[in-house]
Amino acid sequence: MTKPGKFIVVEGLEGAGKSSAIATITNWLQQHQLKVVSTREPGGTPLAEKLRTLVKQIDHNELLAPETELLLMYAARVQLLTNIIRPALSRGDWVLADRHDMSSRAYQGGGRQLDEQLINNLRSAVLGNTRPDLTLYLDIDPAVGLSRAAARGELDRIEQEQLAFFIRTRQKYLQIAATEPDIVSIDASQPLAAVQQAIVRALDNHFSGLANG
Repeated sequence: MTKPGKFIVVEGLEGAGKSSAIATITNWLQQHQLKVVSTREPGGTPLAEKLRTLVKQIDHNELLAPETELLLMYAARVQLLTNIIRPALSRGDWVLADRHDMSSRAYQGGGRQLDEQLINNLRSAVLGNTRPDLTLYLDIDPAVGLSRAAARGELDRIEQEQLAFFIRTRQKYLQIAATEPDIVSIDASQPLAAVQQAIVRALDNHFSGLANG
């Protein structure tokens, strides 16, 4: 019987350095000769990528209700889980995700201030028993992160939200991270080398004895 793979997620605000973190994790997985499937949210399948465009595009001719945004996120997520993540884990592959469910809890729950029970009901319906084995949350001051994001180029619809939105989002991220044991918070304001070392430490500690098993 094939041993199920592991599911690693990278989370954080805009400008937290998720791309660099994913590169570090990918290198760690390759060093351990593990097959990795990389995903992103929203997106990761042809239909989910179309939903990503709907969520992020700026020029809607009508208000995108917060509840609509939430439902689009979970619609994209269930496509990704069904078509990519669960099959990969069943094959024994390791899945590395740029965002997952914690983003909805933080952005729509914290930032948009949507009802927590609504989100929990969606989580239960969509996720089932599929949960990350490890989530690395890259924590950064929202003002610093937004400055980094702006330096990369044009901001999408969510990135153009007011600073207060991202402050609420970060508070929710920190609240979740403080209460769930499979989430490791990393100070993303450190120099890149220090962040990379913290990521590798977290991987070594969390998957000790598992990576080659």
